[in-house]
Amino acid sequence: MKLIVTEDYAEMSRVAAQHLLGYMSQSRRVNLAITAGNTPKLMYQYVTEAVQGKPWYSHCFFYNFDEIPFSGKPGDGVTITNLRKLFFTPAGINEDNIQQLTLDNYRDHDGKIARDGGLDLVLMGLGADGHFCGNLPGTTHFHDLTTEVPIVGKMVDLVVHGELGGDYSLAPDSYVTMGPKSIMAAKNLILIVNGEGKAQALKQVLEGPVSEAVPASVLQLHPSLTVIADKAAVSALRLSDL
Repeated sequence: MKLIVTEDYAEMSRVAAQHLLGYMSQSRRVNLAITAGNTPKLMYQYVTEAVQGKPWYSHCFFYNFDEIPFSGKPGDGVTITNLRKLFFTPAGINEDNIQQLTLDNYRDHDGKIARDGGLDLVLMGLGADGHFCGNLPGTTHFHDLTTEVPIVGKMVDLVVHGELGGDYSLAPDSYVTMGPKSIMAAKNLILIVNGEGKAQALKQVLEGPVSEAVPASVLQLHPSLTVIADKAAVSALRLSDL
């Protein structure tokens, strides 16, 4: 594992953008699974500035590693909608380079990735509860590949208020996510973390035992994990002298 500690969110975003652009700049097909959400917003601004209108990035293919469909609405789900807004549309990513994971195709998702040559990189954020991708505590097991997860109980409120703007009419019965085994099969992983609110989660992920109670703790077993975090996010780590 490699830990890069940055001064603040802006520097974390710049460093993460440099890492992502490093993968994108290779002279062959590159398969990248990337995150939506709040953490990567500024990172995508930096990446967009670098790739917008540049045809030599046409060999980069992008995969969403989870998806929450909108109930009763065909087409893009929450994750792809957000990725379009954050990155795909402003950067001018070709539609053929967007490889969507959906409820309709999730059973073949791992097979498709394998046929495409595997994922060169998964770039993801960390939840305050220790989740990564759609692997929340109590939803998946470490041996799971891409899977469908029912949205029931307390998760309904979590999804509605966290992803659907409070509109219960849009809540689906389930979502799909690449499971821990799928993510661990990628060649390289980058975890981006910012803010004091993620400090305890990051401590559990990097210094705690590997436990399904903290899903992202499994990432510490990956042979090529890079963590890019600001000072606030690493403030609880023993290895930090901050």
